[in-house]
This record gives sequence, C-alpha cells and structure tokens, in this order.
Amino acid sequence: MKILIIEDDLQMQRFLQVLLRGHNYEVVTVMTAQEGLIKTAEINPDIILLDLGLPDMDGLDFVSTVREWSSVTVIVLSARDQENDKIKALDNGADDYLTKPFGSGELLARIRVALRHSQSQNGSDVKRLESKDLTIDFSQRLIWCQDQLVHLTPTEYRILQLLANNGGKVLTYRQILEHIWGKNFIEHNHYVRVHMAQLRQKIEVNPTRPCFLLTEVGVGYRFQFEPIEP
Repeated sequence: MKILIIEDDLQMQRFLQVLLRGHNYEVVTVMTAQEGLIKTAEINPDIILLDLGLPDMDGLDFVSTVREWSSVTVIVLSARDQENDKIKALDNGADDYLTKPFGSGELLARIRVALRHSQSQNGSDVKRLESKDLTIDFSQRLIWCQDQLVHLTPTEYRILQLLANNGGKVLTYRQILEHIWGKNFIEHNHYVRVHMAQLRQKIEVNPTRPCFLLTEVGVGYRFQFEPIEP
C-alpha cells in the first residue's frame, strides 16, 4: 500500500517514514501542497497523510482542490485541536483527523480502517456486515442485535446505512444532516443527536458505552465495525 506524506516538519516526516516503512507501507514524502498535488496525480496513493500548516497553501485548501478530481483517502494530522478546524477539514472532504501529538498505534489503526473501507467498498454500497453482536443485511433491510431482530424507523435506517457506507470515516453533523434531511436543515444538530441516541438503544449491547456508533465530540459520528474473521 502506498502512502503519501505531505508534511514540512522534517522530524515528524522522519517519524512517519520509519513507522510506516516498518509496517511494510511504501512511503513517499513531500513538503508542500503543490508538490503533494503533483505526486497525488503521479503515483495515485492509497492514503494521504496531510499536515494543515503547509508553507505554500493551507491544508484545507489542498483537500478542497484534490477533491475536485480524486477520491483518495485523506487523513489530516494537525496540531490544530479546535473542533471548528476538524469540522472544516472533514466538511472540505478529509476522511479522518488526528490531532498532534498522537500515538503510533492509533495512527496505524486509523490507516488500517481506512484501507479496509476503501478495499471493501470499491465504489459500491455495503451489502452485509456481521460481527459477534450485530448483523446488518442491507440487501434485505434486516438488522439483528444479539440474534434479536431490530426494527428501525426509516430515518434511523438511512442514518445507519450512511454511516456504514462510510465505515471508519468521521461524518460531521452537517454531512449527515444534508444527506438525510437536506440543505435546509444543516444547522439542526439536535436532529442527529436524538436519532443517534435512539439507534444506540436498538443496536448497541450497552448504549452508554457504544462499540459501533462512536461520537467525535463536537464534530459528528464514526461507524466502527470489526467483522467476524472467516
């Protein structure tokens, strides 16, 4: 798997190179956004690790630009820890956001999730998911939690399907609202919170400690799913 690192801090760049090459990833590094755009077109990476504070262009603008012609997975690695920065990056088209400093284990886990998602999707919607406690069959619109059939409202079902089709990716409140309710409702975050609470009551074994529907505080939600290994 090929990973493009766009980072102007040489110490962070070296750390990421050693970490990723040690886990058998092919790594290419650049220090500016313009170099990043050129390399993205040249090598077609599986994942881009992007710093926002680049010398020639803000990382947010890079994401918007690359999204005009590429669906490559972009994981932002940034010292900006404000919720508004995360929301802007995700709304602009980033797939995930990690705040510096972060643990190497967490970064590797996020990369694995992103790769699994891109490989399993390959441009199509998820048809069936199966784990120890939750089974979702989207082709038949059936959900089981601990072998008990779960009945969802149409809106709950659409939210679950949206999150599942973007498994591992953080979806902001705005993205969920626009997709489910339309552009006229993008300021109504409470719509999402209420329906997510109802969904957790139905598909989580312990709704107070969810395993599948994870909150990114102040930003949105992520669907995490570990399938049964064959």
